Amino acid sequence: MTYCVGLRLNRGIIFASDTRTNAGFDNIACFRKMFIWENKGDRVLVLLTAGNLSVAQSVVSILNEELAGAAEHDRHTLMNAATMFQAARVVGAALREVHRTNGEQFGPEAAAFSASFILGGQIRGEAPRLFQIYNEGNFIEATQDTPFFQIGEHKYGKPILDRVAVAEMRMGDAAKLLLISFDSTLRSNLSVGMPIDMLIYRTDTYEVGEERRIGADDPYFRSLSTGWSEALRHAFANIESYTNGD
Repeated sequence: MTYCVGLRLNRGIIFASDTRTNAGFDNIACFRKMFIWENKGDRVLVLLTAGNLSVAQSVVSILNEELAGAAEHDRHTLMNAATMFQAARVVGAALREVHRTNGEQFGPEAAAFSASFILGGQIRGEAPRLFQIYNEGNFIEATQDTPFFQIGEHKYGKPILDRVAVAEMRMGDAAKLLLISFDSTLRSNLSVGMPIDMLIYRTDTYEVGEERRIGADDPYFRSLSTGWSEALRHAFANIESYTNGD
């Protein structure tokens, strides 16, 4: 399984993804699930993938092949799309192409060959935008009321995002929030694993601001995990007990 999250803020977008994939308890591997397309001064696009690894990798391969042959075929690609909406349509079309090409091979097990994506970034001429792309190739866009998307094993990391995430957050606080969301997920689900890839994009810079891989031995993540556990225990202890309990 996997866990990926994108959070759109007024100051930019933060992306994070784990790297664990598995085909059983004794077959665990590490694969990157964050892909970046950058043309400094013009655009930055980031794609997070969850679901069947072969489908996700095929989609990324199609997107890259389209870039290589764009001049010959005069088609929309991630690097010539005029808007992020058009870029989301390019990803959706690539996903539908994978299903169309391999549909017969999937057969009755087609449900196992599903994938979903988070696409975000900024193209010059418009504000940063964030989309969630479903297995069918359709998509929705993040709004001021719902500034984040999650794909994969999201249920353990969602409560803290629901309570805290707002578009006005500072980037440092938002990065802390996403890592707490990951810490909660890692503690409750063995199918999500480190290292974590995180990328910070700041509005109107048109280049990747910070990209890093966070391992289990990362000093900040270890401090954050310990501090969050202690803060939860302290908060619990300071809430009035249920009066009718023993």
